[in-house]
Amino acid sequence: MTSLRIAIILGSTRPGRKADAIGRWALQRASERTGEPDVTFELVDIADYALPHLDEHTPAIMGRYEHAHTTAWAKTIATFDGFVFVTPEYNHSTSGALKNAIDFLFAEWNDKACGFISYGVQGGQRAVEHLRLIAGELKLADVRSQVALTLGVDTDDSGVIAAGRQLQTFDTMLDELTGWARALRGLRDAR
Repeated sequence: MTSLRIAIILGSTRPGRKADAIGRWALQRASERTGEPDVTFELVDIADYALPHLDEHTPAIMGRYEHAHTTAWAKTIATFDGFVFVTPEYNHSTSGALKNAIDFLFAEWNDKACGFISYGVQGGQRAVEHLRLIAGELKLADVRSQVALTLGVDTDDSGVIAAGRQLQTFDTMLDELTGWARALRGLRDAR
């Protein structure tokens, strides 16, 4: 069986965003895990896809993409077994750019697992609550444990300075995520 592939999706395109530093921290920490040599992690930056505001005429659930940017995004997401969404909290929700990127696709998200790393003045937890509702509609199995980083406490100008409880939560979230990703891969393979 091939390695599980987990994408760490940078969920902001804002200039000066913290998603870069948080995503790199998550990738390094995830890649250093020794208990799961059959899992690979990769950063996926939504900014690299230059997705406009949703411009597909046909709803994503139909799977008929007409634009090259949508097809490229779909091909990338389809290759992964699970996702860690790195999301800021903007106005008590996730970023518009992340929501837009998610909305471009449907089947590529189905029967896969996801976890969350949120950040904001209050840890970004409300952004994740909205993403959990979206995940359910997309048939993404979201795991319970989430990393909530408070800006200025768990991060500084040099990046992530999380310790103790945050690191344990991160490891627990990845354990849950990889467990569900394995189980859901079996479900997808059975189809």
